[in-house]
Amino acid sequence: MRKYKDALQIIIDQAETLPSESVSLMHAYHRVLAEGVCIDMDMPPFNKSAMDGYACRKKDLNNTLTLVETIYAGKKPEYNIGENQCAKIMTGAVVPDGADCVFMIEDAEVIDENHVRCTNIHTKSNISLRGEDAQSGDLLLPASTMLEARHMPLLAMAGKSTVQVYRQPQVAIIASGTELVEPHETPMPFQIRNSNSSQLLAQLQQLNINGHYKGIIKDDGTQLIEQISIALQENDVLILTGGVSVGEYDLIPDTLQNLGYEIIVYKTAIQPGKPMVFAKKGKSYCFGLSGNPVSSFIQFELYTRPFLSALMGHPYKPKELMLPLNTDFSRKKDARLLFAPAIINESSEVVPLEFHGSAHINGLSNAQVLFEIPIGVKELKNGDLVNVRCL
Repeated sequence: MRKYKDALQIIIDQAETLPSESVSLMHAYHRVLAEGVCIDMDMPPFNKSAMDGYACRKKDLNNTLTLVETIYAGKKPEYNIGENQCAKIMTGAVVPDGADCVFMIEDAEVIDENHVRCTNIHTKSNISLRGEDAQSGDLLLPASTMLEARHMPLLAMAGKSTVQVYRQPQVAIIASGTELVEPHETPMPFQIRNSNSSQLLAQLQQLNINGHYKGIIKDDGTQLIEQISIALQENDVLILTGGVSVGEYDLIPDTLQNLGYEIIVYKTAIQPGKPMVFAKKGKSYCFGLSGNPVSSFIQFELYTRPFLSALMGHPYKPKELMLPLNTDFSRKKDARLLFAPAIINESSEVVPLEFHGSAHINGLSNAQVLFEIPIGVKELKNGDLVNVRCL
């Protein structure tokens, strides 16, 4: 069994970044930049009023000021501001030449329709200076940035109506197991519903990847080879669930090898999720995940998500924290790194949830995080710090 971090690095090292493509700004969310984005102009592009008020010279703040014009956002000033002059100005408007101060409208005493006085001579300048946010040519977003909502205004500000991003991988999902039926079917006493595939499709959607569900394959060698071969030819990555352990009907490893795939990783020292296969043939990849839903969920988060991100040119980094447990915790075996479900309480403490193992489907339903119990550790005490991985 390979340790978690060793297995992850081996898997990531196999990823070859996919080619880039151009997409519209409106469809760039959760795509990965294939090039750095620089701004083509200063921001702000002019000295901009930060307040509704009056633009004038600071040295004239003690004096009665003559109003020469009103400047709203989007209007070019018509006059320079001279001695004892001012312009009424709106937030975001261009500060006229000659003015080095904008006093707030709340600090203005209107004498008549053409004259005003500032009642706060200690006012701030209230001007956003040209280029103080970014200057022409500055790098706004580096390549490999996973684009989030907060990045979109930067792209728009840089004039990017289209952006160059890495192609998303084509990913297929197949569930293997003679005992499986689809969710809409009523299982016989010896059958169970396929719960893994919908879970994995949702996990793919979190990466903005629309997975291709290819159905259930029975534990039959010929059928496995035929359907797995087709799925691998049509997609960059195939995710299988079930059939990767050591039982007589766990046929996935042999099937992949018969198709010419090299088994890169086989079994990892995590709990739950020990049985797992990662295989490669050229630029075609396959994950064989556990048939147990909790295991497959955790395996995807630990291994498949970072790998898919790497294919898209993005170094995935999960949100991790060190937080204290709010209770004692123990387990019987310590040969593997345990990932246990938990919630975080109002005191920022880790509260373990009831968890019966890899087949306990609803053990994850209320979980906010997974916390780690290292190899060789059987007991943790109330207040011990644990590494927490946000879900």
